[in-house]
Amino acid sequence: MPISSNLMIDFMKKFDENPYVLELNGKEYSIGEGDPKFRVIFKRELPLTDLMTSTSIALGEAYMKGDLEIEGDLYHALNFFLGQMGKFHTDKKALKNLIFTSSSKRNQKKEVSSHYDIGNEFYKLWLDESLSYSCAYFMNEQDSLLEAQNNKIDRILKKLYLKPGMELLDIGCGWGSLLLRAVKEYGVTGKGITLSQEQYNSFKERIEEEGLADKLAVELLDYRELPKQEWAFDRVVSVGMLEHVGRDNYDKFLECVDSVLKPQGLFLLHYISALKEYPGDAWIKKYIFPGGMVPSLREIINLCSDYKFYTIDVESLRRHYNRTLLCWDKNFNEHREEIEKMMGTEFTRMWDLYLCACAATFNNGIIDLHQILISKGINNELPMTRWY
Repeated sequence: MPISSNLMIDFMKKFDENPYVLELNGKEYSIGEGDPKFRVIFKRELPLTDLMTSTSIALGEAYMKGDLEIEGDLYHALNFFLGQMGKFHTDKKALKNLIFTSSSKRNQKKEVSSHYDIGNEFYKLWLDESLSYSCAYFMNEQDSLLEAQNNKIDRILKKLYLKPGMELLDIGCGWGSLLLRAVKEYGVTGKGITLSQEQYNSFKERIEEEGLADKLAVELLDYRELPKQEWAFDRVVSVGMLEHVGRDNYDKFLECVDSVLKPQGLFLLHYISALKEYPGDAWIKKYIFPGGMVPSLREIINLCSDYKFYTIDVESLRRHYNRTLLCWDKNFNEHREEIEKMMGTEFTRMWDLYLCACAATFNNGIIDLHQILISKGINNELPMTRWY
């Protein structure tokens, strides 16, 4: 057997916490103790230098291109395997330009567009009818994805303690489902900002269709432009947007929220979080979320005091995001043939891998999802019980 094969097998043997079979060059290798949980089939050898530079990119690209196959359920295999991400290699020096990208307005708009402007028709195939692209809330075991997304929106709006006539800003509003519900059910007026042209076009069209132009507006706007707008809101919400801000800009983000939030106003921040300040996964940054960065819970809480932001409530929805992603992946694979015709085979394999891998990382606690409810200064008008 070539020396390169031995090196690759030795590298893969490190991931031995769950038993599996590795197949390479027609030979099988049992890794870990016990009955195999899945089978990994390599159709070609991966250079050790690639695995050492970035384990996730080397394995991810091999799967995308069909050089690596998983025999069995992809999510279950990744769930066993990604629990050992601490054994992955990432050469931060070699990958510096990939891991640490520019946080300029121009570059961040380009990065956001690369993910969210793939096309509304693509997202409609596998998201729920509300086009909610963030963690849902499964209040009941039998909840459908749409019901769970509506639960999430209701939970956020209730935490914000909305009253008729209030003004609500959504930073990173997506396709607008939260604002539409807030305006129609709570009697508030709303404004959303986004960097995605596709989301902007769709949301603006929906506002006109529902006759809400006098109560709701959407603008293509970077959050860093907020202080220039001379706006003032009773409530601010941001769902799944902080991950695109970048570690150097968390303070700037909170400063911009502070600039538009009225005294005693409430701010709800819903974002993917991490236990510590990690630079992020190289494969995800290269192919899924360029420039994406997952904040730790403690660094955001720590910054809040600089703006006299009082933390009222913190809730983890980690397991809800695991289930949300599994629902998305199920929908995705039900439309796989259509997606493959639309986007190509490599993209389809890549996106399936992304959804399953993220579900596995949430299940293993590698990443989390937190909702933080914040007041600007002391607010003694809120009910004293948590579940008001």
